[in-house]
Amino acid sequence: MAYQFSRIPVNVPTVQTKYRVIKTAIPSPGTDSILLQLEKYESRSMQGQIPIVWDRAENFSLYDAHGNKWIDFTSTIFVTNIGHANARVLAAIREVIEKPLLHSYAYVNELRVDYLKKLVDFTNGHFQKAFLLSAGTEATEAALKLMRMYGRKRGKRRLGIICIEGNWHGRTMGAQMMSGNSAQKEWIGFHDPDIHHIPFPYPWLSASAQGSDFLSDGLKTLERNGIDMRKDICGVMLETFQGWSAVFYPKDFVQSIEAVCSADDILMAFDEMQAGFARTGKRFGYEHYEVTPDLICCGKGMGSGVPLSGVLGSSEVMDLPEVGNMSSTHSANPMACAAGIATIEEIISRNLVDESERKGEILHNRLNKLKERFTHNISSILGKGMIAAILFKNPVDKKADTELPSKVVERCMQKGLLTVHTGRESIKIGPPLTISDEALSEGLDVLEESLQEVIDKD
Repeated sequence: MAYQFSRIPVNVPTVQTKYRVIKTAIPSPGTDSILLQLEKYESRSMQGQIPIVWDRAENFSLYDAHGNKWIDFTSTIFVTNIGHANARVLAAIREVIEKPLLHSYAYVNELRVDYLKKLVDFTNGHFQKAFLLSAGTEATEAALKLMRMYGRKRGKRRLGIICIEGNWHGRTMGAQMMSGNSAQKEWIGFHDPDIHHIPFPYPWLSASAQGSDFLSDGLKTLERNGIDMRKDICGVMLETFQGWSAVFYPKDFVQSIEAVCSADDILMAFDEMQAGFARTGKRFGYEHYEVTPDLICCGKGMGSGVPLSGVLGSSEVMDLPEVGNMSSTHSANPMACAAGIATIEEIISRNLVDESERKGEILHNRLNKLKERFTHNISSILGKGMIAAILFKNPVDKKADTELPSKVVERCMQKGLLTVHTGRESIKIGPPLTISDEALSEGLDVLEESLQEVIDKD
């Protein structure tokens, strides 16, 4: 059974620092009542996170209505890369509201033009056109559609898509078929026979092999099942890093995929939802592999809290759909475009790509020292830039430990730090890129204290 966070307020030590305030029992009084109301009216699929009722959030700070203040190491799951309620984004949205122009469907507005130009320019010339949407899963679905339209145009015998086991691309039908969690696809009732999965090169599986050899073994399995890469495959979908653990592929694994795609007329797409917009110390995460994909799917940090996603690619691929063949009611609405413009301007003006790399070194150096201290409990530190994951193991049998990280997340909450609860053997860390060095260091101190306290208690 999954770990259940207690809703009963616990008297915990008060905290009063520059960046953290804990002045009530935790969870705050009244939290359970609010959550019970939520459970009455909302599908349980949206529930299960740590019991904090958010009141407001600014930059890297989260507040509840009782005056408690947390350092946010989640960026609301890597959305607020430029900080919560960023002033430039708020000003841009206010300007749209006060005009007023809240929606224009597919009818042209200048913000749409300005944003698309800025977005394409932000890719440093790697892509020529974009298609805007609202949610990340829409973007991965659009990429699936584009890859198969390309395959049909190129006369492929089948419209096969190669995906990676364990990766995640969204919750709609096509996106979930491409994802690697079998249990979460049971609702579909069938599996698309032209969506194929090959193993992910986890470091604990591929340590003794080259990434290229690992890929070759996966492709050979497809070939033994009658799949001809040139005739039967039109696209490969890669999550830039595997979300639950922030684990990246070996570089030569991805470079070998690029070589196969080039040789067999296959499109290579990257799901950049978590990795894009400076999160990993690059503008886009795929840059770590020194490859140029045909398509990238973006979202999360793209809109800094405003629903905004998109697909970018070459003119040849992006213009495959006929007029009206790929559209969405809320695509490119003025508020989303204004937020998108402000986000890119903020990343560039504050040099957040380089800042992500610099602060990422601070983050990972501290986490690696944490692993050295708790070597019996921590198996791996993974990630790049301002995304990291701590993987935990049972000190006795060395198997994945799913309970310890949940307890640590809960203890962090009681001490004024919010981390990502995965429900697995990991804790993920991804503060806003605008966090101060001092606050980052304080948050890491809290994480270390919390881990020690939980281990001592157990």
